[in-house]
Amino acid sequence: MSSPNPNKRFSVELRGLGSSKAESTPPRVMRQTTFPPTSAKMKRQSLAPSLAPSAAPSISESEYLPRINRASRFSIDVRGLYPSSVWRGGEPGSARSSVTMLDPAEVESEIAHVERALDTYAGSDPPMATIEKTQPPPGEQVDPNIVTWDGPDDPKNPKNWSTGYRYFLSMVACVTTLNVGFASSAPTSAAPYIAAHFGVSLEITDLVTSVFLIGFIAGPIIWGPGSELMGRQIVFRVSMVIYTLFILGQALAPNISTLLITRFVSGVFAAAPLTNCTGVLVDIWDPARRGHAVAIFAACVFIGPVCGPIVGGFVASSHLGWRWVFWIIAMMSSVVTVAVAIGMPETYAPVLLQRKARALRAADPVANAELYGEHERQDWTPKGVLQRTLYRPFTMLRREPILVLTTVYLSFVYGLLYALFQAVPIVFAEERGFGDGQTGMTFIAIGVGACVGAIGSFRFSVRYAGLIGKWHGFPPPEERLMGAMIAGPALVVGSFWFGWAGNNPHLHWIVPCIGLAWIGFSVSLIFVSLLAYLVDTYLMYSASALAANVIFRSAVGAAFPLFTVQMFRALGVGWACTLVGLVALLLTPCPFLFYKFGPRIRAGSTFAPCIDLMIAKKMADARQQAMVEAAIAAGKNKDADADSVMKPRSLNDERV
Repeated sequence: MSSPNPNKRFSVELRGLGSSKAESTPPRVMRQTTFPPTSAKMKRQSLAPSLAPSAAPSISESEYLPRINRASRFSIDVRGLYPSSVWRGGEPGSARSSVTMLDPAEVESEIAHVERALDTYAGSDPPMATIEKTQPPPGEQVDPNIVTWDGPDDPKNPKNWSTGYRYFLSMVACVTTLNVGFASSAPTSAAPYIAAHFGVSLEITDLVTSVFLIGFIAGPIIWGPGSELMGRQIVFRVSMVIYTLFILGQALAPNISTLLITRFVSGVFAAAPLTNCTGVLVDIWDPARRGHAVAIFAACVFIGPVCGPIVGGFVASSHLGWRWVFWIIAMMSSVVTVAVAIGMPETYAPVLLQRKARALRAADPVANAELYGEHERQDWTPKGVLQRTLYRPFTMLRREPILVLTTVYLSFVYGLLYALFQAVPIVFAEERGFGDGQTGMTFIAIGVGACVGAIGSFRFSVRYAGLIGKWHGFPPPEERLMGAMIAGPALVVGSFWFGWAGNNPHLHWIVPCIGLAWIGFSVSLIFVSLLAYLVDTYLMYSASALAANVIFRSAVGAAFPLFTVQMFRALGVGWACTLVGLVALLLTPCPFLFYKFGPRIRAGSTFAPCIDLMIAKKMADARQQAMVEAAIAAGKNKDADADSVMKPRSLNDERV
């Protein structure tokens, strides 16, 4: 029987690969599966909204959604993109992958589009969002009248400030966050003394914490657009001054109504640092080096609330009395306010470029009359602002399953932290007879766990940074989920441990404290991991995603303290924590599901750019092309071998 024709065999394999382009194109060697960097290759190695200016095509404000038609873009079988972690089978380039070649120029155009949006809006949402994805006209160029930085090393760019100065600004941002967290929880230990002084129930004094957290809901609605319009510096200064003044009002409150009103108003203004401190870190650090600052910031987010009951318990039970809890908060806030007023410059790049454009126009009104900062062209009408701050976050929450599940998980975790401020006194004060100061000291266990979680977050961020080069600055967001996948089961363990160890008053006090440390570790790691996942998934729309998350998270955090005491007394410590652990167990699969199915979910998203999927597809195309060329080369070699065998034999026959 004759052997199969190698050319025929190859043509069948080629059809299986699904590349009509490869059949008509001469083979060429592709030894490198990565592709050349864009114009911002040194400054822009990430997916976070902190990218330096690029020479990307000019894009109108109505196009800031991924422009490549997603129906055609992801009609491929994406199993070939992440064979090891997403789908089994269907290796890139195999017959089962059903691959359609992507144009490299199309990928570069999409990357440049996203990079430009990230750089322009620096963590704030673009002014408009449209469902249409349209390709820009070929050869479209940047408007020469747009004012940008003077090259990638412009010293006025906050990312080019000295490393020491940027660490100083990071420290100011972290201390500000720590102060706000401290103020939110410090009065919890003073609640019995406040109730006795004003003659109200403990349920009323629980509102002292809840109304402060309700004020946080206003953060994304008021201070997000405020920092976009006026810059971060003015928002920091005004909000911190008013926040401190209302803290003084709490220390002097003549009745419970005044105390609750001043707590709510101070919470509204305290939301400004929480909203803008993360923005400052994005403004001044490039993504490859942001892990240090973010890890410290994450620790401060939890250490502040943990330190509050420790100090509040000792002060309220001393001869100083409960009012000194608020005096201490006021003194801390005053110091932080002075540090912010003196040491915090403007860091928001769009506002700085807007000021630069105005200065250029003022210097030469005739020659520079047409110059403008792109920030000046945004829609600042009430309708435009409300569209970004309210309509879009809730639209995303309605359409985006990733945002829905992460918001539920993070809201539960955040509420659990504030529920512990009510549960810990029951376990240690009521069950074990600890004093207020001793009970407050047990919160150190949560703080230690949170610090360990922050260290873990830093280690994972270093690992993620190592993927930036390979993925052209846009690694898969699912790589951010490692921390949550570890911390999720740990939270379940910590909840059961704390509950049943705390339920037995004969056990040494260190045993339930170990459970608290597990909870602190888990809460910190889950928080950072899932927030980073949201940012990396939605890129230029991450501000809207985080706004929706903050609104619901703050509402849940405000609600948990209102029923925690009743739940623990009705069910008992053990069964109440069992209920918490079961809810945590129910939410534990979320990061695992996102890690496995996240690319498929994002491929159908309206707001997720999915640049990593395009890059992975381009890598798969390169591997497929290499396989095609290898098959062609193998066929030619086989033909050459056959000729070398047949020709001598025919010559011998002729001689005979």
